Amino acid sequence: MFQIDPSSQYPIYEQIINNVIKLASLGVLKPGDRLPPVRVLASQLGINPNTVAKAYRELDAQGYLCSTVGRGSFLSEKANQSSAQKDLAIKQFSGACREAVSLGATKEELIKELERVMIGGFDID
Repeated sequence: MFQIDPSSQYPIYEQIINNVIKLASLGVLKPGDRLPPVRVLASQLGINPNTVAKAYRELDAQGYLCSTVGRGSFLSEKANQSSAQKDLAIKQFSGACREAVSLGATKEELIKELERVMIGGFDID
């Protein structure tokens, strides 16, 4: 269910977070669904349980999880499909901005492009 790329520029805990949000945005995971226990997921992915625990803590802090000791971690209402899709799109936008900046784009260029999109001046390819 979760896909981790050890060679990715993103830390493994962020990849787990992004996996949960992506699966929620696709409707694969729904509010109320239980995520695998930390040790189980860590074993499946071949990673340290602390990494999974860190991802779960961050998802909890972002409002995607409700964790209860002894019961597990469950997706909250924030993990509904439309909210997760929006959050995923914003994360992708942020990544695209970082990449554009690393390639020399200026703040002014990015703002100009965002303003153009916000007023409906974008082309659909």
